[in-house]
Amino acid sequence: MKSIRVLFVSQEITPYLPESEIATTSRFLPQGIQEKGKEIRTFMPRWGTINERRNQLHEVIRLSGMNLVINDTDHPLIIKVASIQSARMQVYFIDNEDYFHRKFELKNDKGEYYDDNDERAIFFARGVLETVKKLRWSPDIVHCHGWFPSFIPIMVKKVYKDDPVFAKAKVICSLYNDEFDKPLNPDIKGKALYYEGITKKDLEPLKTTDYTGLTQLALNFSDGVILGSENVNNSVLEYINTINKPVLSFHSKDTYVDAINNFYDQIINIPENASKKK
Repeated sequence: MKSIRVLFVSQEITPYLPESEIATTSRFLPQGIQEKGKEIRTFMPRWGTINERRNQLHEVIRLSGMNLVINDTDHPLIIKVASIQSARMQVYFIDNEDYFHRKFELKNDKGEYYDDNDERAIFFARGVLETVKKLRWSPDIVHCHGWFPSFIPIMVKKVYKDDPVFAKAKVICSLYNDEFDKPLNPDIKGKALYYEGITKKDLEPLKTTDYTGLTQLALNFSDGVILGSENVNNSVLEYINTINKPVLSFHSKDTYVDAINNFYDQIINIPENASKKK
């Protein structure tokens, strides 16, 4: 019997970034799921704060070299990889000189969010999915952590829906207490419409390009929702109650691996075009 495959996409993973709720979960959940017998792949951005020498990152030449078009401009995609030996897992890093070679992650040295975080998020999503295609590794579950991978769900369901690598993939979003307070560039909708399959109707949640709008967009194209923090944005929680999606409540670090592993199995067994509420 083929092992279930889970693609983890996170905005931060420890030890490459300092410990946080997202970074810690994104480090130990994949390990736990792998120990349950599932296959995993794990991706994150190659933020400029990551020390490549200390963490032993190296470029994967066979996966690098593609150009991704964002806002009518070509941006080279560079893929790097590192291993967490104690967990027997690899982490793939999405890199690009224009978007990720900065001394900070989402904010500059004045604590202000970068104006191009929208493009960085789109590039990251495209970079992950194109790399998985090159790996010829078809995930059963695509599990997104944090707001930065919010374009993954719509791309899996609309842009890559006919691609055999993603045709059967179910998408899950874990929501955290990671709200940002500056709306993304309002041109984000036009940049997203560049990709075949995405329509203006799909992007209706982005009438507000704030955290709530972006999260609603991700939830609309997800097959399940996990509450990764005890405290999640109230507007988002209210929105979850209006959509017919399976929801896994918050679990402590002692129980979340088992709970999420069972949730994966539940989501995989839901027929296409059918939804349940948990």
